[in-house]
Amino acid sequence: MRCAYFDAGACRSCTLMGVPHARQVGEKEARARALLDARVDWLPPVVGAERAFRNRAKMVVGGSIEAPTLGILDAHHRGVDLRECGVTASGIRAALPAIATFIGTARIAPYDVASRRGELKHVLVTESPDGELMVRFVLRSTECLPRIRKHLPALLAELPTARVVSANLLPTHVAVLEGEEEIVLTPDDALRLRLGSVTLRLPPKAFFQTNTWIAKRLYEQAAAWTDELGPASVWDLYCGIGGFALHLAAAGRQVVGVESSAAAIDAARASARECGLAARIVQADATRWAAAQTAESLPELVVVNPPRRGLGAALSEWLEHSAVPHVIYSSCNPDSLAADLALMPSLRPVRARLFDMFPHTEHCEVMVLLARA
Repeated sequence: MRCAYFDAGACRSCTLMGVPHARQVGEKEARARALLDARVDWLPPVVGAERAFRNRAKMVVGGSIEAPTLGILDAHHRGVDLRECGVTASGIRAALPAIATFIGTARIAPYDVASRRGELKHVLVTESPDGELMVRFVLRSTECLPRIRKHLPALLAELPTARVVSANLLPTHVAVLEGEEEIVLTPDDALRLRLGSVTLRLPPKAFFQTNTWIAKRLYEQAAAWTDELGPASVWDLYCGIGGFALHLAAAGRQVVGVESSAAAIDAARASARECGLAARIVQADATRWAAAQTAESLPELVVVNPPRRGLGAALSEWLEHSAVPHVIYSSCNPDSLAADLALMPSLRPVRARLFDMFPHTEHCEVMVLLARA
């Protein structure tokens, strides 16, 4: 894949842009293999599209009210417009002109980093598998909220795929994507992600994988391994909005999902009800919750999908010293995966698979099935 922005030096976010896709995947798998036990049975990598795969656009807003840019900032804090980014989902790209027009209509001044003036810092747009959108305006204050509310009907008429629109407040001058407070401006407060037989609810601040097609294959692989093992009980630690937990829920199987985010927990519980799935969703820190359970309550399978930093020593060591016979570990960072596995020598990797979640970057997702030796 070629990218005019990358070739012009305007954006280098996709560090492997221009490298043949097959070569990218091969090198990622070779690196992951080198980090794991040589006896692991590797399944063929799961590879999706190299274009228009990204279901979320995180656009920094620059320029002016009359001519806003949606993309990134250059070294001088000037806006660089990336509306035609080739890895962004086509529905998001099609929506960006209407969003740019709305910024002007509602008179929302882009935030200027150098002077620390202005209101609109980011526009975050997520697309569901059905093409519906969640649009979030990250603002410095509520100053422009009355104008946003006033002109929102016009935006929704121009952009009928927008199901959820919200304002996120980030009052401080910090290099983060969003703030703590979210104000939902539409009747719908969550985007529905239909993934086969399971539909997940995604609220504005919750996490979901950036590549929907690959995420669905992740869930399917975990479900296939789980059905093969046939456990009567499963824990999904770091369950988020319930992706793994709800895909593993089945008749005769007790599934517990554990997650610290209140918004994600509410979404997972609502999804379980709507899908008619028997999964218990618990709001707690995964490590502390696991450590507090009795030996008699331990499951036959634990699924973990931690952030990039990995499980860390406490949870890895708990798993090592527990009697849990199998673990499915889905990792977005092979280095932290290897570090965690080194702390769990009794849980040997027996199968592994690479999922090309992030084409044109060094990143990938690796799923490993661990069995107690």
